[in-house]
Amino acid sequence: MPIIKSAKKRVRIANKAAVRNAKTKRSFRTALKAFNGAVAGGEKKLGDAHAKAQSELDKAVKKGILHKNKAARQKAQLAKAAKAAGANLTPTAKKAPAKAKPAAAKKPAAAKKPAAKKPAAKKAAPKK
Repeated sequence: MPIIKSAKKRVRIANKAAVRNAKTKRSFRTALKAFNGAVAGGEKKLGDAHAKAQSELDKAVKKGILHKNKAARQKAQLAKAAKAAGANLTPTAKKAPAKAKPAAAKKPAAAKKPAAKKPAAKKAAPKK
């Protein structure tokens, strides 16, 4: 057990990170197993499971749990397995893209008259 205050804090932080990392690992492994189970079960609508698995892999990469090349390789394997199963990879519950609101018509700016310049004050010429 550490004695130094900063070392004690590092132990606490490391424990928190370990819990967070374990949760992320568990979530992407669960998603991969669900996808593989759907492929093995012969389901034709694998789009949701495929999207969920890819999303979880991306989250793991973002958090530094998984190397980006390993995640890319696993995502390619997922797509290959889904294609071999003859699945449609589009998710069933896809959100429609939000339409941009039309810009409010701007009123033309009224032409302002330039401010009248005041004549410069004359300096008194020095007397000789």
